[in-house]
Amino acid sequence: MPQKRPTSYHVVKPGDPHPQGWTVPPVNDLRSAIELLKTLPGQYLETDRETDPKDELAGVYRYIGAGGTVMRPTRIGPAMTFNNIKGYPGSRVLVGLLASRERVSALLGAPVRELGIQMAEARKNVTPPVVVDAKDAPCQEVVYRADDPDFDLRKILPAPTNTTEDAGPYFCLGLVLGSDPDDRDNVDVTIHRLCVQGRDELSIFFAPGRHIDAFRQKAEAAGKPLAVSINMGLDPAIHIGATFEAPTTPFGFDELSVAGGLRGQPVELVECLTIEQRAIARAEIVIEGEILPDVRVAEDQNTKTGKAMPEFPGYTGDANPSLPVIKVKAITTRKNPILQTLVGPGEEHVSLAGIPTEASIHIECQDALPGLVQNVYAHSAGGGKFLAVLQVKKRNDGDDGMTKQAALIALAVYRELKNVILVDDDVDLFDTDDVLWAMQTRFSGDLDTIFVPGVAGHVLDPSQTPLYDPRVTAKGTTTKTIFDCTVPFHLKEHFIRAQFKEVDPSLWAPSLFGKSA
Repeated sequence: MPQKRPTSYHVVKPGDPHPQGWTVPPVNDLRSAIELLKTLPGQYLETDRETDPKDELAGVYRYIGAGGTVMRPTRIGPAMTFNNIKGYPGSRVLVGLLASRERVSALLGAPVRELGIQMAEARKNVTPPVVVDAKDAPCQEVVYRADDPDFDLRKILPAPTNTTEDAGPYFCLGLVLGSDPDDRDNVDVTIHRLCVQGRDELSIFFAPGRHIDAFRQKAEAAGKPLAVSINMGLDPAIHIGATFEAPTTPFGFDELSVAGGLRGQPVELVECLTIEQRAIARAEIVIEGEILPDVRVAEDQNTKTGKAMPEFPGYTGDANPSLPVIKVKAITTRKNPILQTLVGPGEEHVSLAGIPTEASIHIECQDALPGLVQNVYAHSAGGGKFLAVLQVKKRNDGDDGMTKQAALIALAVYRELKNVILVDDDVDLFDTDDVLWAMQTRFSGDLDTIFVPGVAGHVLDPSQTPLYDPRVTAKGTTTKTIFDCTVPFHLKEHFIRAQFKEVDPSLWAPSLFGKSA
């Protein structure tokens, strides 16, 4: 809930030690994030070559650094800014800001392998947002009002399409901020796919269970629109903090306070100009609008492709035949704004969805089974949602059962999780080859597999449909699986990996370890 800065919170300055132990990078918006990346070799790239936002921009970045579940060839590479967008003089588009754990580590301040733990600490130690005056809100430096007869969002903002099949141009990293129609301080922020439908209209897709959709349904039942701001080009802590889901962030919890916890200082909000809602003050771009009651459009009404856009599982989703509509009231921007986007199935989605998934599982497992789960990795192969690897350290025979309990906790705390792989503490959970080695030498299918059938999953998984599995009665229902690739405690002495002499390898190969000869 926005409020004046509480004196009880420890507010830190960029570069100072955070009370939870990490160093806060000098980042408070997108521009400072880019400036930091410019100092890090191989993490940022710009191009002045003219690039078409229709199909071409995503096609280029597919090779540069998309990664994730994108069809090969692809790779994990630098974030990239396109400075010369065809048809949009002066516009810039950034893609891939969070498309590597190394980059997320630099931008958030925690080691690569501790990002989930950092997120868990930020969830526990939140800092609520505050409201600032308009004069302190750079997001309102330039204003376009929809009641201007020349207004056309299609000409103002270069929303990209990812493929030739896309239903239309999409804003893929629009953080939608909405609130309870009866309680403006009950706020939710969520990233949704937003398709440009006209000069002042967007369609919005809600996956089941989203809190802003509950606000929309409540407003619609009363015959009223729901005021929302769409915030683009943000401090990456805001985007990643917003992707926590229930029950870790239950209904009524403001995810902006997680970003405050990550930074040790509150996110700043400002009152919108044309609607009764707030926006993120240091955003590059804000779209102010209202979700209209009882109005629906086909997502591909302008293209008739039958497809939506590439989704995180790696497939292009079907166009939805009936989606709510946002009527745009205004666009406000910083001077020379940067439009931020992502490639739907790429590694950036893995970071945005996966690191909060790791944090959610870590929080619940530590509370229920202290000391057992050492770390969690939401694997790229599942887009950060479908597959989790849990690393455990067994201490006694009872931990054989507790290890499986940890997997059940993971499935319970993150509804969209589909498969869990359990490994011992001598296995590198971030190294897929090592995880698969554990599966080959510490796993027997009929002994070490647990199936949980008929459970809610995710509607974007094409295998979770009645067409794929006739037992499924509703889309988004699946069988969840636990693969226990850990050694039974009483057999640990028979599964000791070959031990090598500890040496400093940089003495023999300094260039491989970032040292000079």
